Amino acid sequence: MSALPSSDRDQFVGLALAALGAALFATKGIFVKLAYAQGLDALTTLTWRMLLATPFFALMGLMAYRDRRAGRGRHATRPVPAGSVAGATAIGILGYYGASFLDFLSLDLITAQLNRLVLLTYPFMVLILGAVLFRRPLRPSVVGAALLAYLGIGVIFGHDMVIEGETVVAGTLFALASALAYALYQLFAKPLIDTLGPRLFTAIAMTAAGGAVFIHFLITHPLSGLAIPPEAFSILLALALAATVAPVSIIAAAIGMVGAERTAVFGNISPILTIILAIFILGEPFTPIHGLGTALVICGILLFTRLTTQPKSAVQTGQ
Repeated sequence: MSALPSSDRDQFVGLALAALGAALFATKGIFVKLAYAQGLDALTTLTWRMLLATPFFALMGLMAYRDRRAGRGRHATRPVPAGSVAGATAIGILGYYGASFLDFLSLDLITAQLNRLVLLTYPFMVLILGAVLFRRPLRPSVVGAALLAYLGIGVIFGHDMVIEGETVVAGTLFALASALAYALYQLFAKPLIDTLGPRLFTAIAMTAAGGAVFIHFLITHPLSGLAIPPEAFSILLALALAATVAPVSIIAAAIGMVGAERTAVFGNISPILTIILAIFILGEPFTPIHGLGTALVICGILLFTRLTTQPKSAVQTGQ
């Protein structure tokens, strides 16, 4: 069997990385809920996540910079533009401080299942923002797929609100705001990744986000607030490594290889895993109403995926 051409191989690897990153991200809500069960609040959990994860990203950045200076890799010997560093810093604070904090607030108010389904809609936001900000074409059929998915979220939202009350409204709004912030991150990350390379970009973005989280914590909590039960540390370590360091690095590489839109569509694999874990680990309910809503969301995402993976002559990927 002949080897795949280099461009086709890069596309295959990029799509596989996008799928793996989405699967790892799906475990995040489970770890956060388990941390809350240990008595931690949203900001303390997020701060520990970043304290444990940021050293790995800083080391990644140092290695990427060393390789660049030594003439290794695609970005060898290229200078590191100060503007790109500032851009990566800003987009990192938006995507991994702002989006994450809103996400963690959401998880304190709604189920991991509803949270994941709402966050799953960020690919729609990527395309809509691309159409608004960069005049990229947006077909009515894609809008229809988005509406189908949001109808599914509405079904679950209505059911949960009747049972849980107003906290579901606030939690869902936090999740939508988090999805919007992450969509903006994905949209603006691509050119920065092209300039800096995925490893250096990710290191700068995550280190900046970690600094922002720690400053937020120091403003609102005493330093002694970082004291945690011993049982919570293993949960936070898993949250930092399996649900942060690995998927962030993988997703950044995928964006650099196949673009933001094509990376975003692979988020559709995450809710299934989240639902399974939420039911069996967290004991969250899954009623026929949840099943109907989830089916509508997944059908909308699958339709969206099909519509946005047509040949480039039909759908622009922004590369």
